[in-house]
Amino acid sequence: MMSSINRHDQIGMAAMSEARIKARLWVQAALRQADLTGRPGMVLRHGDDDAGGIAAVLRGRDGFCVLMQTRAADGSPAWMRAGGGAGSLTQDQVDQYLTRQTSIDSDLWVVEFDSPDLTPPFEAKIL
Repeated sequence: MMSSINRHDQIGMAAMSEARIKARLWVQAALRQADLTGRPGMVLRHGDDDAGGIAAVLRGRDGFCVLMQTRAADGSPAWMRAGGGAGSLTQDQVDQYLTRQTSIDSDLWVVEFDSPDLTPPFEAKIL
């Protein structure tokens, strides 16, 4: 007997049923993990404790990278680079980008991490 639920619906239901970590808890855990690996971070902007989005600013040797929290097509947590590329950004570019994002999303958290090689100090699936 065939199931009346197609594959697309199964993926959607799996994404909906996946537990989401509250923003404040995720930020606290990421800061702790970063500190333990010698790549400390700090909160630049406190967003909504429960449902705020997260922007992770990575401060590298030669510039910055901004990762925005998102979801992959399958509903799993993921990150997307601001500007769409792998290159580094200037401080002015980061400031302008974050100003635009916080004007759109007042619940947004902004967390900065020391990251000489511009890789996140937390587990991250980057799209």
